[in-house]
Amino acid sequence: MALGNKYGTHRVIEPVGALPQTAQRLNNDMSVVYDNEILLDVIALNIDSASFTQIEEEAKGDIEKIKATIMGIVAARGKQQNPVTGSGGMLIGKVAKIGSALRDRDLKVGDKIASLVSLSLTPLKINKILKVHPEIDRLEVEAQAILFESGIYAKLPTDMDEGLALAALDVAGAPAQAAKLVRPGMSVLILGAGGKSGILCCYEAMKRVGPTGRVIANIHSERSRKTLQDLHLAHDIIVADATKPLDILDATLKANHGKEVDLCINCVNIQGTEMASILPVRDDGTVYFFSMATSFTRAALGAEGIGKDVNMIIGNGYTKDHAEITLWELRENPALRKLFEEQYVK
Repeated sequence: MALGNKYGTHRVIEPVGALPQTAQRLNNDMSVVYDNEILLDVIALNIDSASFTQIEEEAKGDIEKIKATIMGIVAARGKQQNPVTGSGGMLIGKVAKIGSALRDRDLKVGDKIASLVSLSLTPLKINKILKVHPEIDRLEVEAQAILFESGIYAKLPTDMDEGLALAALDVAGAPAQAAKLVRPGMSVLILGAGGKSGILCCYEAMKRVGPTGRVIANIHSERSRKTLQDLHLAHDIIVADATKPLDILDATLKANHGKEVDLCINCVNIQGTEMASILPVRDDGTVYFFSMATSFTRAALGAEGIGKDVNMIIGNGYTKDHAEITLWELRENPALRKLFEEQYVK
């Protein structure tokens, strides 16, 4: 078979010339595998939290409607890309075929891997959704997918359950970015601290701020407080609605001795939280939007509107060594690993 484009443009049906992530429709014909593609038999899909939340709310929690919505998206687009949020998720699969141009990779047929690129750019064909786990945004499926030559992946570790690895790798970009951004002595606000990405970011921030720093964890309800306290994941916990920026600002100032914070990490899975991220941050501070529900327009124009000169980072799900950093967090902290096993292993 011929070589395809390294970045997968040969699979784009509409519009021609687009990259797969921005394309409206991909060719998901799995009977044809190019020499620089990897064919996967998909075991599970982890739908991006913002995307799954939107689908679940639209379906009013009805599992069959959730299945129908996802099947409809993939049938129409050739990939799992929520047309409302624009986001996808990631997958676990077994390698079914390796194109001849990729035979030099440390990979063989039968290996289980987790994709570290978004489902929003991954050609996907679902034959059947076997089970939906709405509490962890996961689907068990009979499906196939294609990884392009440029696509990154991680072999599943042998020292942990695949569901545990999937849960961590699904949000690997967030704690790894936190590891890069947090410095000793910083004050850090984490919005959505009760979810997977938020918990891991809290853990990474607490490791790195040192004795003179401060980590403030925002949660939406009291439900997550005990977990954060028991695992010592924050210096202070604030319960406030992240769609209400003034509430977040007031609570943050109170928790941080009247001062704005140096860094805010947004891990919230709903829309409308941009200003709650920007408002509590000092001038020349940094806001990291990991949330895929973020609107660049609202963030940019909102910061301008309140006269805030902050550095805003879009939540790139990839940063160097992000898989290794995130899996190591579970290895080095048995209590954190136990929490993830209890909540995300099914």
